[in-house]
Amino acid sequence: HVQLVESGGGSVQAGGSLTLSCTASESTYRSICMAWFRQAPGSQRETVATVDSNGVTKVAGSVKGRFTLSKDNAKNTLYLQMNSLKPEDTAVYYCAADGYVVAGQCTGFAYWGQGTQVTVS
Repeated sequence: HVQLVESGGGSVQAGGSLTLSCTASESTYRSICMAWFRQAPGSQRETVATVDSNGVTKVAGSVKGRFTLSKDNAKNTLYLQMNSLKPEDTAVYYCAADGYVVAGQCTGFAYWGQGTQVTVS
């Protein structure tokens, strides 16, 4: 059972930056897919960014050019660098692991973190 712990959330003004971290209790290289999701109040959860075991990353159109996902297998940690933040980025951000690829998309994540709040004003 993999435990995921997110950190790095907080409150920031529009245009600011935050870096989220997700540290896994076990080696992350075993995960075919890892990802960041977010969920704003009253909205459905949406995929922010994913990375597969080949290091291929995909980023949602709404954050492309502003958010960057990276992974450090040696530290069992997934990162989300968020720049030029907008109020619409306000949400709880979740890390997920142990997903698999279907039709070129990462899905079916087995493990989830508890979430970290990001508020942009």
